[in-house]
Order: sequence, then structure tokens, then C-alpha cells
Amino acid sequence: MKTFLTVNEEDEDVRIDRYIVTQTEDLSRSYIQKLLDENNILVNGKECRSNYKVKTNDVITLDIPALQVPDILAENIKLDILYEDHDIIVVNKPKGMVVHPAAGHYSGTLVNALLYHCRDELSGINGVLRPGIVHRIDMNTTGVIVACKNDMAHRDISEQLKEHSITRRYRAIVHNIIKEDSGTINAPIGRNPNDRKKMCINHKNGRVAITEYKVLERFRKYTYVECTLQTGRTHQIRVHMASIHHPLLGDDVYGSKNSNLQGQTLHAEVLGFIHPTSRIYMEFEAPLPEYFRHLLDSLPR
Repeated sequence: MKTFLTVNEEDEDVRIDRYIVTQTEDLSRSYIQKLLDENNILVNGKECRSNYKVKTNDVITLDIPALQVPDILAENIKLDILYEDHDIIVVNKPKGMVVHPAAGHYSGTLVNALLYHCRDELSGINGVLRPGIVHRIDMNTTGVIVACKNDMAHRDISEQLKEHSITRRYRAIVHNIIKEDSGTINAPIGRNPNDRKKMCINHKNGRVAITEYKVLERFRKYTYVECTLQTGRTHQIRVHMASIHHPLLGDDVYGSKNSNLQGQTLHAEVLGFIHPTSRIYMEFEAPLPEYFRHLLDSLPR
């Protein structure tokens, strides 16, 4: 697959590997280096080295080899099903489960489980790696997620996501005491130019991101909050809460690495949307997982 980039004046004299990282969604800097070494990246039709600094109006051609996709196997993994009909299946995802296969996670995912449970009844819009998947939650985030059994339902719920009309409420424990009872964080989120695995507040290349939060309980060093998403950016709650100096407890990506917890304390409690066939608004709630309840009981007040 070939991709073409044209350098703007504001990017003049940026190293080509750094420039490409900021202009692409899913390419890491190390992978870009590999493409350069293999002469799969050309500037104005000519090979270049990784230390080349781009010039205004340079035309960069990326020739990205096709990925070899492994067979995704159906696996008999028990699902906590909250609701199911001919169009959708709503699941309470456990901690530690990856939503769809990716490098290093080709088994044990929600997709592997859905392929076994639903057989051939999953939408195909997102391809063989993500059948039925309309949206995702992080591996260590628990709670409600919906998958679609046909393309009609997939398109309908995807449109609701695009219009930000879906209800999504989360529970989280954050560091430090939030003094105000509620608030709204309105800050654009984009890919971190220095670390492609992370997101950040990015006023130059970020997309609109809005999170509302409400204090549920205050502890000695932590605050228990409810977060409502008005948009759905990658790592949105984690990035937004960290940006106001209240990173999620257990989040070693955007917060402290000193926690003994495995992953952030974040639970997708409520998901609500209009059913694609009946057109009736439906809302689903997943109870707090046991580890989360135990943690709340053990925090010093």
C-alpha cells in the first residue's frame, strides 16, 4: 500500500522519521526506520537516509508492505453477556482481556470469544481482525462493550458514536483529592509525537475531546469519580484526568509507575444507545468488579 505525504512549510527541517510519525496514525518510529533501511520510503522519487531533514513541498512516498494476518481462531471463552439479540451482543468485559487481536495478542481476546459464541453472525465491516467490533475499551478497563452481528447494526451504532449520541459513563479512582464536586475537561487529544503508544493533550494536531466528571467520594489521598464521555478518543479519560493532575490509580502509562495494581482503575459502567432495529433507547449497566469494590473498601478515609 502506497501513501503520499507533502511537506508543509511549518515542518521544514524536521527529520524525516520524526515527520512521518506525526503525520501517520499507526506507524512507530522504529517501524519507519525499518522502512527507510529497506528503501520503502522515497523523497521526490529518490531513496533517503533516516537523518534527512524534510523540505517544504517534498513529496514523500511510503510503500508499506501488506501485513500477514494470522488465522483468528474461535475460542470457547466464557462471556458475561448482559444482552443479546439478532443484531447486537452486549458484554461485560473482564480485566486483562484484549478486545481484538493485534501483535502479541492473537488469542484470548474478546473477538476470539465472540467468534465461538456467535459463529458466523458478526459484522464484517472492520475486517477479519475485528469482526463485530464497533468500539473498544483498554485491556485493563472493565465493563460494558457492544458488538454487532450484522453490517446494518454496525453502521447504525457507528453513526451514533460519530454523532456522540451514545451514553458512556465510567467509574474511576484518581490520585489526589479533587476539591470541586464536578467539572468538564475540554482539551483536544492526539498521538504523542515522541511516543506513538501514548496519547496527549495536543492543541496542534489533536481532535476535540470532552470529559465530564463528578466526585462520588473522597479518600485521604484519592478521589472516586464518575466520568461521562462526550467524545470517544483513545485513552480519553486517562489522558484528561492526568492533564489536571489526577491520573488514574494503577495507570503506569499516564501516572505513577509505583502502584502494585495491574492496570488503571477504570470501569465502563453504563452504555446506552438506540437499538438499530427497534429504534428504542436501551441502556446497559455492568456492576463494579470485585477487585474494584475491594479497593474502595480498603482505601484510607
